[in-house]
Amino acid sequence: MSQKSVSEIIVNTLVAAGVKRVFGVVGDSLNGVTDAIRTTEGIEFIAVRHEEGGAFAAGAEAHLTGDLAVCAGSCGPGNTHLINGLYDCHRSRVPVLAIAAQIPSEEIGTSYFQETHPERLFQECSHYCEVISVPAQAVRVMESAVAAALGQGGVAVVVIPGDVSHLKTEAPEVRLPILRRRSQLVPAEADVRQAAQLLNSCEKVTILAGIGCAEAHAELLQVAGKLQAPVVHALRGKEFVEPQNPYDVGLSGLLGMPAGYHALMDADAILMLGTDFPYRQFYPENARVVQVDNRPQNIGRRTRVEIGLGGDVAATLRLLLPQLTPRTDDEHLQAAQQRHRADDQHLAELATGEAGDTSLHPQHVARLLNELAAEDAIFTCDVGTPTIWAARYLQMNGRRRLIGSFVHGSMANALSQGYGAALAYPGRQVIAMCGDGGFAMLLSELLTLRQHKIPVKIIIFNNSALSFVELEMKAVATLEYGTELDNPDFGQLAEAAGIKGLRVGDPAQLESVLREALAHPGPVVVDAVVKRQELSMPPTIEAKQAAGFGLYALKALMNGRGSELLEVAKTNLFR
Repeated sequence: MSQKSVSEIIVNTLVAAGVKRVFGVVGDSLNGVTDAIRTTEGIEFIAVRHEEGGAFAAGAEAHLTGDLAVCAGSCGPGNTHLINGLYDCHRSRVPVLAIAAQIPSEEIGTSYFQETHPERLFQECSHYCEVISVPAQAVRVMESAVAAALGQGGVAVVVIPGDVSHLKTEAPEVRLPILRRRSQLVPAEADVRQAAQLLNSCEKVTILAGIGCAEAHAELLQVAGKLQAPVVHALRGKEFVEPQNPYDVGLSGLLGMPAGYHALMDADAILMLGTDFPYRQFYPENARVVQVDNRPQNIGRRTRVEIGLGGDVAATLRLLLPQLTPRTDDEHLQAAQQRHRADDQHLAELATGEAGDTSLHPQHVARLLNELAAEDAIFTCDVGTPTIWAARYLQMNGRRRLIGSFVHGSMANALSQGYGAALAYPGRQVIAMCGDGGFAMLLSELLTLRQHKIPVKIIIFNNSALSFVELEMKAVATLEYGTELDNPDFGQLAEAAGIKGLRVGDPAQLESVLREALAHPGPVVVDAVVKRQELSMPPTIEAKQAAGFGLYALKALMNGRGSELLEVAKTNLFR
């Protein structure tokens, strides 16, 4: 059995797990690990400008590949910068391992320079968080961390003092049995039988499908066909549920449209498949609910569930299908599909612009991106209005992918997730739909693109405001405050950084600018000047929201801000 340094054990374990790259910022406490990466074939260190960006990038790689991805931070601030990105990875349940370097071991507990306690800090955003205190721990800790990240789906953190990383110990051959094919979870036959009886007894069944349907597309279509059930997809399920699905009627929730909303509200039974859709106000009160999830703790926490089936969606549907009675009455399905066609027509009408205008409707930008992007494009989108336009206008076809901070809801994710995706799949088109606030928040990562020459196409929806926050303020009768952004010309800023930059505000020029950007071989920034007062209407307006907006309008007039109301009307009503 050979002697190896702890750093070599860490890196060799990562290579055995199939890891190709580690995202991070170098630092003295990480020297042992980065030097081991330098001298090991098959793995590289991707130097980013901010560790949070590195964590987002690792999360994107893990989301797309399903394989383990890795980020790293040096002691103290170096690894505390990882935490927001790791929260996003963990809540999205993607397998990411973080290496958190620590101060010299003999100084721990003395308030030493840059001292923190990562083993405490990262506990809430990880399945596994342990310290390698002595070299003899290294093999088992690393193998346990890989098993936790892959087996449970989420983050594992390994804390390593800089001095310990250089010490040597005996190291056996790496063994990672978790990398073998994993078993499927199936519910009890009696529970499946009860679920089938419930669904057969109800007249109007709607399916609410989420990311748990990623490997269950064929089974989903078969169940929808038997039940003549419209399928409403949650946002994280969009890329897996929407493609080639004649039963799909869009989203519900704050980002959805009327078809998805009414398909759920009009149902007398709902079959929830692999979704933890959180917004309780968009569930009907009296429908009977069957929920399928491979995490039993999710069942019943969003709405009252009559029958819960703990199991993988595909395996469970295969058990359920033979027990479903084929339905001939398709009135409920036809009504939902008709509404869905009307929604599509309405969205198309909004996604236009008049030549000579000084700013763009953001829907127009999203529609053209959808039309011009490659059939296997990977999209990332920032939280806020870019997520709305991605949800409503991007069409998934089974080859395209869509990533965002859809559970943690962090700003500034799209750019970093974009370069993580591009490195995982070189040669595929990657488009980052950024908000101006999100892009500016981690603007440093533009230089990561430059340094590594990563050809991400960045489309900034620049409305000079935190516009989704403004919409939330209007809905509760609050005047906008602290939301205005005094932005530069982001195209010129990109040019100053050595990256191709474009700026467009005239709808007549939009298509040619987007075509130029998508055809460029390197990274591009497109500063798309969009209308600040564009309203993204939810599928239904509650009375308190209408009252809130009315009160907001009254306050705006009384505070001398009537021009804002006129702009809202011009942007949204007179089209």
